[in-house]
Amino acid sequence: MNRQYAHVLIPLALEHPYTYLVPEDLHLAEGDFVQIPLGARNVTGVIWSLTDKTADEPQKLRRIITRLNALPLPAAMRKFIDWVAAYTLAPKGLVLKMAMSVPAALGPEKTQIHYRLTSTKPERSTPARRRILALMSDGLARRASEISHLAGTSASVVKGLAGQGVLEKIAMPAHPPSKAPDPAAPGHELSADQAAAARRIREELLEPGTHRTALLDGVTGSGKTEVYFESLAQVLKSGKQVLVLLPEIALTAQFLKRFEARFGAAPALWHSAISPGRRERTWRGIIKGGIKIIAGARSALFLPFSDLGLIIVDEEHESAFKQEDGVSYHGRDMAVLRAYLSDIPIILSTATPSVETLNNARNGKYRHILLPARHGGAKLPVIRTVDMRDNPPQKQKWLSPALIEAASQTLQRGEQVMLFLNRRGYAPLTLCRSCGHRMACPNCQAWLVEHRYKERLLCHHCGFSAKTPQACPACAAPGSLTACGPGIERVAEEAAAIFPQYSLALLSSDLDGGIKKMHRLFAEIEAGKIDIIIGTQLVAKGHHFPNLTLVGVVDGDLGLAHGDMRAGERTYQLLHQVAGRAGRAQAPGQALIQTYEPENPVMAALTSGNRELFYDREIELRRLAALPPFGHLAGIVISGKKESLVTSFARNLARGAPMQDGIRVLGPAPAPLGFLRGRYRYRFLLKSKTGVPLQGFIRKWLESNRPRHGIRIHIDIDPQSFL
Repeated sequence: MNRQYAHVLIPLALEHPYTYLVPEDLHLAEGDFVQIPLGARNVTGVIWSLTDKTADEPQKLRRIITRLNALPLPAAMRKFIDWVAAYTLAPKGLVLKMAMSVPAALGPEKTQIHYRLTSTKPERSTPARRRILALMSDGLARRASEISHLAGTSASVVKGLAGQGVLEKIAMPAHPPSKAPDPAAPGHELSADQAAAARRIREELLEPGTHRTALLDGVTGSGKTEVYFESLAQVLKSGKQVLVLLPEIALTAQFLKRFEARFGAAPALWHSAISPGRRERTWRGIIKGGIKIIAGARSALFLPFSDLGLIIVDEEHESAFKQEDGVSYHGRDMAVLRAYLSDIPIILSTATPSVETLNNARNGKYRHILLPARHGGAKLPVIRTVDMRDNPPQKQKWLSPALIEAASQTLQRGEQVMLFLNRRGYAPLTLCRSCGHRMACPNCQAWLVEHRYKERLLCHHCGFSAKTPQACPACAAPGSLTACGPGIERVAEEAAAIFPQYSLALLSSDLDGGIKKMHRLFAEIEAGKIDIIIGTQLVAKGHHFPNLTLVGVVDGDLGLAHGDMRAGERTYQLLHQVAGRAGRAQAPGQALIQTYEPENPVMAALTSGNRELFYDREIELRRLAALPPFGHLAGIVISGKKESLVTSFARNLARGAPMQDGIRVLGPAPAPLGFLRGRYRYRFLLKSKTGVPLQGFIRKWLESNRPRHGIRIHIDIDPQSFL
C-alpha cells in the first residue's frame, strides 16, 4: 500500500505548509483540520494538499496525530488565502490564522441535556407524573428545569421518569438558532430611480455563477441601502449566503434597525466587540451554512462561507477597510478578489467613490449604477465656506461668528446642529508656558493628546497613557501646562458655553461606555432628544438624523495638511459625507465649512456641487504622475530598537535593490513617524507601472537580505497611509 503524505498549513508566520506522514488508519481530505506535532507541542493545522510522493525522507517525517471533528475549510477559502498571501506578500500561515480566528469552534459544540417523551409507561402514576406526561405529550424536548417549572414538580420527579425510560435524554445545542431573516418580507416602496437601479442589478449582476462588480453610486440620502436590500433578498431566496461589509462598528446600529424592519430579523454580526461565545456560534453557523447573512467589519471576509452568493461593501471609499498591522490588506479590494475567485457578484456602495473604483466604473470594468437624487423629495444641503481670514473667531475660540449665528437660528427653530472636527480629545498639543517643553510620547515621535474628561494624556499611535501632571515635568513650574489647538472636547466646551440651554452629545471612537453607549446616543439623536451633536468622522457617514439641518465643519483644512496623494480625495469624501447628514428629511439643510483656503479645489468642488469636476482633476493628476489606478505602490518599513542597526540595514538593502524597467525604488528615508512604539523606522516607497510584477520584484529583492538583530520588515502593498 502506498504511503500518503499531507502538506499541512499551520496558522503561524510560515511561508509554506509542512509535510507530514498520514497514518494508514486515518482517512483525510484537503481542507481537513488536523492535530500535528510541531517541536515539543501539538498544534492545529489544515490539510492544504495530499500526495503519494515527497522529496523528504519518509522515515524523518512526523505523523499526523488525528483529524478534528469539524467541517473542512472550504476550497474557496483556501484558494482565497493563497491569493491574499501572494498579493500582500504576507506569510501564508498568518493569512490562515485570520480564517482560524475562533479555535474553540473546531472543538466539540457545547450542548445541553433536554428530555423528550417516549412510548414507555411509568411504573406507577402520581399527580406530579401525570402533569409531566400531559406537558410533554406535545412531543417537544425541554430542559429538566423547564419541565419541573411548567409542571409544578421537583427535579427529582423528572429524573425518576428518565430513569424508567419514560423520558429520554437528548443532547441539543446550548444556544438555539436565531430567527432567520425572511427574504420574502415586503420592503419599502422604491422610488423610480431606486426601482431602476434594483432592476439593473438584478438583470446585469445576479446571474448565477457569474462574477461582476457594480458601483452603486448615489448621493447622500438617495436610499442606496434599500436598493441593495432588494439584491440581498433575491440571493437569500436562492438559499445562498450574503456578506455585507461595513467600515465602522458604529454603523451597525442603524443598519440593524433598517435590516430588521425590512426582513423581520437581524443578521449575524462579526466585529471585534462581539463576545467569544457569539463568535464561536457564528463561525460554526457560517461553515455549516445555517447562517445566511453576515454584517461585519473587514475581518468577516475570512469567515469560512460554505455557499457565498453575494458580497456588498457599504461606504466602499472608507479608509477603515484598510488593515495596517499584521497582514496589510484592503478589505474592499480583497472583497472584489473574493467575489472573483468564487464567481459571484459584488456591489460597492457609496456617495463618494474612491478614485480607483470610479475609474473602473468609467472605463467599463465595473457596472456604474447611479442614484442622482435624494429619496422622498428631500433636497441636498447647500454647502458654503466661511473664510476664517475675514470671519475669525474670538481669541482662543474656534467657532466663527457666522457659524455661531447659523447654529443659533437653527436651534431656535427646534432643529439639530452638528459640529464636526476630525480630532479626538481636548487638545492635540500640551506645552509649558514657562520653558516651552512639549508633552511627547516616550514610545513614539508624536505629541501627547490631552483628554480633559479623563484627565489623561494619550498617544493615539501606541496607546501610551499618563495622568495629566499638575506641574511641568521639565522645569517643575506649577500650573504652567497649557492646551494648544482644538479637539472635539474643547469644541464641546465652547458650544456648551454659547448654548447652555440646549442638550449636547459628544461622539468619538474613544467614548467611555463603548459601543452600547454609542448606539444609545445615536438612538437619542435620531429621536430628536439631543440638540447639538459634536463628533469626529464617526458621525460622518451612514447615519440618518431626520431633524438635523445644519452641519458646521470646524476645521475644513485639517485633512489637506497630510500631504499624501490621497489628501484631497479623503478631505472631499469626508466633508461631502458629513455635509450629507444635513437636511435628509423635509426641512432643508445647509453645511458651513470653516477654512483658510476657500479657493482650494476641494472647497470649490464642495460649494459648487460639481463632483465630476473634482474627480476629473484628481484622476488626471494621478494619470500624469502614474499613481494608482495608473500604477502601483508598495511601502516597505524597516524597524528596530537600535537606530544605527536600522539605518545600516536600510542602506545595505537600498544598495542591493535590483534594476528593473518600470519599477522605481525611492528611499530609504526616515518615516514621517520615525520612532513608533519604541522602534526606529525607515521607509522605502516603490512605484511600478501597470502590468509590471511588483510583488515578484520585492520577493526577489528581500530574499537575499534577511533581517537580523531584531530588525523587522513590514510590506504594505497599495498603502493608504504614508506614516
